[in-house]
Amino acid sequence: MVVMNPSGDVARQQADLILWSTGLMLLIVVPVMILIALFAWRYRASNPDSEYKPDWDHSTGLELVIWSAPLLIIIALGALTWLATHTLDPYRPLDRIAPGQKFHAAERALEVQVVALDWKWLFIYPEQGVATVNELVVPVNRQVRFRLTSAGVMNTFYVPAMAGMVYTMAGMETKLHAVLNKPGDFAGMSANYSGAGFSGMNFRTHAVDDAAFARWVAKVKASGGTTLDGATYLKLEQPSERAPVTYFASVQRGLFDRAVNLCVKPGTPCMSESMHAHPAAVPAEAVVQPQPGAQPAAAPPANSRQSHQSHGAHAPATGA
Repeated sequence: MVVMNPSGDVARQQADLILWSTGLMLLIVVPVMILIALFAWRYRASNPDSEYKPDWDHSTGLELVIWSAPLLIIIALGALTWLATHTLDPYRPLDRIAPGQKFHAAERALEVQVVALDWKWLFIYPEQGVATVNELVVPVNRQVRFRLTSAGVMNTFYVPAMAGMVYTMAGMETKLHAVLNKPGDFAGMSANYSGAGFSGMNFRTHAVDDAAFARWVAKVKASGGTTLDGATYLKLEQPSERAPVTYFASVQRGLFDRAVNLCVKPGTPCMSESMHAHPAAVPAEAVVQPQPGAQPAAAPPANSRQSHQSHGAHAPATGA
């Protein structure tokens, strides 16, 4: 029920898309179901008054109805889905906070860095300098920019009251922009099976006003919790089931980026550095072997070789 009655504008638009799509499809489904019953009753064998035309095979009017109505509905569904897919793209910053309430460029989105661990959720607030396990707190009517990754297997970050599902994968970063418009306590979960502790991989999402959010940040900082650094992260990364809510009063700078690049462990090269350090090798089949007795080709001029190198070299791909 929360999917169809959410508390966030993004989830509300997604629910409306479901309703509109279902309504458009019912424009075909309902008449077909009614006509099945009507035809079965009208043309039953025991009805002597029904018109009998054993040689009938075509009706232009009927063909127009049969083909035009579904075609128009498919066009409407396609246009609706195309618009909604681009408007509700999780990577796209929000244009509005609520119906009639635009998001202005001067307003700052709250950034929350999310790491899916086995089997718990780590939330890092870089601007506030705190972190939590299995508790997400966001201000009401403020855009939240989630940066998400996974420390191991693939998971799905899902707060049904706020927005749709977004996958988290090791060595990659995904994004989600969302907002909660009503204060409350909402369920969050992983919606992708990830092993033995999957059933307990849940967290609570609290939507509060700005003053309550500031008090919560102050409470986390004053909780006496340890600093979330590389060593603490590696301990936290170990599998555990139904982990309690945990606070970290401070966070080591750049920890999330190292988690994305799988290099939190000391001495481990980061993925981005490894990709830059190893240029693409020339495939063996691209090397032309000289034929027996053939004369070696004359070396091209220096400026020709330089031109070839500048146009033929490709920069190595980099990870998220």
